[in-house]
Amino acid sequence: MNFNIAIIVSFLFLADYGAASQVLDISKFGGAPNSDITQAFANAWKEACESTTAVKIVIPSGTYKLNAIDAKGPCKAPIEIHVDGTIQAPRNQDEIKGDTQWVKFSYMDSLTLSGKGVYDGQGAEVWKQKTGGPAWSGKGKMPKVFMNFGFNFVNNTIVRDITSKDSKNFHVLVFACHNITFDGFTISAPKDSPNTDGIHLGKSTNVKILNTNIGTGDDCVSVGDGTKDLTVQNVNCGPGHGISIGSLGKFTTEENVERVLIKNCTLTDTDNGVRVKTWPNEPATLTITGLHFEDIIMVNVRNPVIIDQEYCPWNQCNKQVPSKIKITKVSFKNIKGTSGTAEGVVLICSSSVPCDGVELNNVDLTFNGTPTVAKCTNVKPIVTGKAPACQAPAA
Repeated sequence: MNFNIAIIVSFLFLADYGAASQVLDISKFGGAPNSDITQAFANAWKEACESTTAVKIVIPSGTYKLNAIDAKGPCKAPIEIHVDGTIQAPRNQDEIKGDTQWVKFSYMDSLTLSGKGVYDGQGAEVWKQKTGGPAWSGKGKMPKVFMNFGFNFVNNTIVRDITSKDSKNFHVLVFACHNITFDGFTISAPKDSPNTDGIHLGKSTNVKILNTNIGTGDDCVSVGDGTKDLTVQNVNCGPGHGISIGSLGKFTTEENVERVLIKNCTLTDTDNGVRVKTWPNEPATLTITGLHFEDIIMVNVRNPVIIDQEYCPWNQCNKQVPSKIKITKVSFKNIKGTSGTAEGVVLICSSSVPCDGVELNNVDLTFNGTPTVAKCTNVKPIVTGKAPACQAPAA
């Protein structure tokens, strides 16, 4: 009986696999190594999107050129894009056509990006042109194309094993998405590459970033407004600016951030560790709640644990007017390692809406072999286990 059941199960598995394995090799559409495959990919996407059965678009080993693509749904069946080669963006931003996202997916359900391939944004020439700070500061020059990947209104999607390299700006934007997972993903850019955030999220729910390595010139993960039910687990961050909630509060249309878990992560030689940042002197009123930072290792991280409600880079605001954003229910638990400064914990909350429900539990950080201290303003954290007691800031 068991043997017969095994045969039936195997048959059903093979039948299902066969039904879901329509393969479209890019060569079918004229895409060949050492050539521009922009039109070939567009044609492959059109056929895949119109198919009523699941389709896998395959780009095999080799080096390919690709201009901006805008892969739109809705499509009729699941689509997988499997890349084993290296796909290169144009070096010159003026040669790139289309939107501010090089590889853009919109209005999709059941999308998979897979393979051992590399999406190379070739951002070095653009980085040289950006001087004096980000464009919103009024001092920098922003490139025409901002990022390697854009996921917009994309649901039930997985990105696994691929690499995003040297994006001209952000590597990945996740906007208005639901149930999207990054697993075994790699993001790579030099530590001096400006504004090359790893994964930036906004107005998205149920996002998971798992088993991922991120080394870049800005935040490894940056969490924008409207993010809810985010898990970042088993992520290695460094170089970069750490894992950040925010910055938030600059625009009146911003939505609450709720239920974020950052767990089992290692940050190495980053400017910051885990951070919450909001703007003072801005009109937005929203709530940040349910943040849990757990089981995190810091290796020579300059500012390991931060709440900063006076975030004001490039002196673009007035710190005398407090942030209107309420931060509540935040826990820092089992955070260990080495700090690059004596103040391993800095909690600067708003005088207008002080932080509530902040917990420091087993936060064990050292600076030059000595336990770090905590600086706290407008917050009275619950301190348990081995954790630094709060000190008032210097007058």
